[in-house]
Amino acid sequence: MEPVTSIKQARFSLGDLVHHRLSDYRGVIFDVDSSFQLTDEWYEKMAKSRPPRNEPWYHVLVHGATHMTYVAEQNLEADATEDPISHPMMTHFFGSFENGRYVTQAKSN
Repeated sequence: MEPVTSIKQARFSLGDLVHHRLSDYRGVIFDVDSSFQLTDEWYEKMAKSRPPRNEPWYHVLVHGATHMTYVAEQNLEADATEDPISHPMMTHFFGSFENGRYVTQAKSN
C-alpha cells in the first residue's frame, strides 16, 4: 500500500500568466494537475531539475509559440508584465483578457 501524502494547494489557477524560471519563457495556465500525471519515461527525459512529483504541475500555452508545456510549480513564478499571450490555441481555452489574466471560455451544454 502506498503511503498517503498530503496534496499541496496549487499556487496558480486557470488563466494566470506565468514565467518559467529556468527556460525564461512566458505563458498562460490552461490546466492544473494536483500532482505529476505523465509517465516515468517523460519525467526522466524532460524534468531535468527533478522537481517533486507530488506537488502541482501545470499545462502552459507558451507565448509566441505553437506548443504547450507541462511544468512543475517550483519552476514557475507570476509574470509581472501582465502583457497578453500570443498562442494559436488561446481562443480554444479563453474568452477575454481582464486585469492581467485570462477568463476561461464559457462552456455550454
